[in-house]
Amino acid sequence: MKKSVVFLYFFVVLLGTSCAQVPDKGIHFPKTIDFTVEPVITGIQNPWGMAFLPNTGILVTEKSGELILHNNGKTTKIGNIPKDIYARGQGGLMDIELHPNYKENGWIYFSYASSAGDQKGGNTAIFRAKLSKNKLAQTQLLYKAEPNSTKGHHFGSRLEFDTDGYLYFSIGDRGDRDINPQDITRDCGKIYRIHDDGRIPKDNPFVGKTGAKTAIYSYGHRNPQGLTLHPETGELWEHEHGPRGGDEINIIQKGKNYGWPVITFGINYSGTKITDETSRPGMQQPIYQWTPSIGPSGMTFVSSSKYPKWKGNLLAGSLSFQYLERLVIENGKVTYREKLLDGMGRIRNVRQAPDGFIYVGIEGKGVYKLVPKS
Repeated sequence: MKKSVVFLYFFVVLLGTSCAQVPDKGIHFPKTIDFTVEPVITGIQNPWGMAFLPNTGILVTEKSGELILHNNGKTTKIGNIPKDIYARGQGGLMDIELHPNYKENGWIYFSYASSAGDQKGGNTAIFRAKLSKNKLAQTQLLYKAEPNSTKGHHFGSRLEFDTDGYLYFSIGDRGDRDINPQDITRDCGKIYRIHDDGRIPKDNPFVGKTGAKTAIYSYGHRNPQGLTLHPETGELWEHEHGPRGGDEINIIQKGKNYGWPVITFGINYSGTKITDETSRPGMQQPIYQWTPSIGPSGMTFVSSSKYPKWKGNLLAGSLSFQYLERLVIENGKVTYREKLLDGMGRIRNVRQAPDGFIYVGIEGKGVYKLVPKS
């Protein structure tokens, strides 16, 4: 019986890979380690988001509801954080992103689980604010997903500006997979696009559609926890948690349906099927899918000359297996995978800073910098 179970498991792994049409030869350990790991900020329980200020300061969101400023070796807690943070399960104070013209306007953008609204529980919200004397000021709510739910999972949520100044953000399906992701009249299970002040772009795909949530840019998502721009093409890349198997990497396109839960390479946590379909006309296929699931969180492309061997590669954190993954991508397909920082802890976020260095946020430890060996 045990041999049959093992055979079935590996059959599912191979089937998922072949259906996704990606040449996955497994993950590798590096032959040589070309960097050292330098602690930058310690003692943070869940460093969800990181933003790098022009003066070398780093802003870090702690999921429990704290915003931390680290500058010149000193750590300061920022005041005037929203009081309606719904810190439950996977929700809390999540991502952070600077406006592309931050030096001129000072705007900082945040995603968080908010309890505001008539229903109990919470849902993902987006706000912006400015930093003034170690406090947030001029706070403006830009978007609040509805309705609230007391479920503690699948809030999303990452933030990313594109080269035209649009703000994209992700919101997970909030655990209501049969209701939210495929319905454009409902929030959740979507990627959204707005102007930097919260206005809805007139060319968003569902503007003018009766009842539609017009901030929606793409739909059919489960729980996206990675968003990043490709440094050469300007495409928006995303990764999201599958259920048991079927974590995905996608290139986000306007108005497209990414299939969840109609198509998926994953199964229920109980081992039962969600669907027999891994593809369907009119639904997008992932660039890559992980089976078994790695629990991806945070992603960034390497464009820095500080890591010449990694240039053009994609980095993604693994919560489930506690490592940083480096993926080589050629002609839109993953051709090589490498395991870095193996066993250091649950990688919550990874970002390339303006100084060219790679920073990672590790749960229960803090923020670390990867310093190339000379």
